[in-house]
Amino acid sequence: MAEEELRKHATNIRKNIIREVYHAQSGHPGGSLSAADLLTVLYFEVMDITPENAAGIDRDRFVLSKGHASPLLYAVLAEKGIIPEEQLMTYRMINSKLQGHPNMNYVDGVDMSTGSLGQGLAAADGMAIANKLSKNDHRIYVMMGDGECEEGEIWEAAMAAHHYHSDNLCAIVDHNGLQIDGKTADVIGPDSIADKFRAFGWHVIEISGHDYDAIRTAFAEAETVKGVPTVIVANTIKGKGVSFMENQVGWHGKAPNEEQMKQALAELEAE
Repeated sequence: MAEEELRKHATNIRKNIIREVYHAQSGHPGGSLSAADLLTVLYFEVMDITPENAAGIDRDRFVLSKGHASPLLYAVLAEKGIIPEEQLMTYRMINSKLQGHPNMNYVDGVDMSTGSLGQGLAAADGMAIANKLSKNDHRIYVMMGDGECEEGEIWEAAMAAHHYHSDNLCAIVDHNGLQIDGKTADVIGPDSIADKFRAFGWHVIEISGHDYDAIRTAFAEAETVKGVPTVIVANTIKGKGVSFMENQVGWHGKAPNEEQMKQALAELEAE
């Protein structure tokens, strides 16, 4: 797919993230916007998920471990035609299937219910092990936040994935340097995340999470790695694409007002 087309998808996804959070007056725009380029490449070039197979498991699967970035996942599923785009405007509403954290029981294409941080990598490794046991060649992808990597369960799962030679597992760390309480370096400081995963025996790839060629190359490299799992540590900008949200910790979990929503959509439209 041409980069211009990927960028168009990513822009649509970012615009829908803003619309979702605005209409709900609740949600997490910052870390949804930062990871949009990564999931655009993953869903439109790498994984074999389609509207026809989204309800099943005989395909590549994705776990959004940082489940508060649900506006991103729902916007991606809508962009792929798996859920109706108009459904996005029900985000976080009473009786909506699009809950604040993804629920696999209600939405096709959501492969794991997430929200309690730190659990997604373990779930994804379980899927990867199950695929190996059942001779299923499809791959498992999981996205974590850098602040989330302060959770101990991440590192228990990292040990397990290496121990079981989960080379069909590819993790992605959205490394934007900010979490709900401020800079990750000031909260606990999980860096160097890349060096930590190397110490746990993983194959590590470090890239810019907004460089489409680098993202493509990283996913392609991950598919060639045998015997160990791969992690892509993607350096990103929280709030990417909206000037007043970029690198601002306050937009981790805050909804824009009408004026801010209009400005954000105008900026994204002008990209």
